[in-house]
Amino acid sequence: MSNWQKSDWRTKPRIQMPDYTDMDALHAVEAQLSKYPPLVFAGEARRLKAKLADASRGEAFLLQGGDCAESFSEFSADTIRDTFKVLLQMAVVLTYGAKVPVVKVGRVAGQFAKPRSAPTETVDGVELPSYRGDIINGFDFTPEDRIPDPQRMLQAYTQAAASLNLLRAFSKGGFADIHRVHSWTLGFTEGQEAQKYRDMAARISDTLDFMSAAGVDGGNSARLSQVDYFTSHEALLLEYEEALTRVDSTTGQMVAGSGHMIWIGDRTRQPDGAHVEFCSGVINPIGLKCGPTTTAEDLKVLLNKLNPENEAGRLTLIARFGAGNVGDHLPRLIKAVQEEGANVVWSCDPMHGNTIKSASGYKTRPFDNVLREVQEFFAIHKAEGTVPGGVHFEMTGKDVTECTGGVRAVKDEDLSDRYHTACDPRLNASQSLELAFLVSEELSDRRHAEQRAAM
Repeated sequence: MSNWQKSDWRTKPRIQMPDYTDMDALHAVEAQLSKYPPLVFAGEARRLKAKLADASRGEAFLLQGGDCAESFSEFSADTIRDTFKVLLQMAVVLTYGAKVPVVKVGRVAGQFAKPRSAPTETVDGVELPSYRGDIINGFDFTPEDRIPDPQRMLQAYTQAAASLNLLRAFSKGGFADIHRVHSWTLGFTEGQEAQKYRDMAARISDTLDFMSAAGVDGGNSARLSQVDYFTSHEALLLEYEEALTRVDSTTGQMVAGSGHMIWIGDRTRQPDGAHVEFCSGVINPIGLKCGPTTTAEDLKVLLNKLNPENEAGRLTLIARFGAGNVGDHLPRLIKAVQEEGANVVWSCDPMHGNTIKSASGYKTRPFDNVLREVQEFFAIHKAEGTVPGGVHFEMTGKDVTECTGGVRAVKDEDLSDRYHTACDPRLNASQSLELAFLVSEELSDRRHAEQRAAM
């Protein structure tokens, strides 16, 4: 991509992006962002790419999770800590089941923009532009709030920088010690409703006790007290992405400085579109959402456009079909990838295809449907002889009531209690950890089946 320029996307069809009314204000913000330091660096992106290459071969497993859309108003150190804490707990449980390293990637420090199904919404006969995330406009249903404001990009940058600063401290400063993390998980299994997960938690405890007795613990092994933690978001607002794109001083290549991994959504994956054009030229790991309307022909074009060198770890295909639909779509996309001989990480997003409207009028996601899609994802990869490389969840460390089900049995009538999301429903801390136990069982079963087949 030696001839690629970071502004080339501007000549391509653009969708799901705001029309700013004050172009002078927009240009001033872009110029200011272009002077700011990048949020992440090329070496970090390359390190994540190497870990994802391991995941593509089944030598690691990708855990990607976090908020549906980050909020300016709910931003706090406690919110960051609580979600990071749950993701660490999930990673320990998954590591035990998979017996391979878990690559931890948060939907954080950049997940401010959201695609919408319609450009406007109507309430009580009043039509206004849709809310597109705090980086673009405000959530309140007023004409003033819904006007796209480029100044919001500067606030998003500041919040992302503060989030990254705290996450780097958490990941390297002892907070992530594996014994501490597992002690939190033991608290989850103490309840009567989580009894079925107690046996696995006890086996993890025994393993950690053995390691400590052998002299391996967080005090003498950084691998047990520190973690690598990466950030990701949907690269939707391309003015923001372009302004933070920098030249890697060691290679001369372009790197998106907004996050370690960026992804292209199911609504913006047009092969000739602006979002694909932008992502094709940066060296970061790229995610590509694949929904029911993804054709094999388009996927082949995208594979070659986004990863022309067929670099392992460069491209993660994030499947999102909905429970009961995976068998109709995933096999044909796997076939397309195999026909191209493409190196990809296959990841399962069981959230976006399972959104329903509850009887009480809330948008929700039934836990059983989320789990079912993950199970179908694993079953199809087993049948195809391919590697299920990761999972992708919208989740939070807060005790919200947005998705129904789980061991704590959130019911439809409970949704109004703590329904805090500004966009899509998220798994709460308990549901996230329960799902990690269930996915860990899938990984363990797969590993044992492979061992039996090799005997």
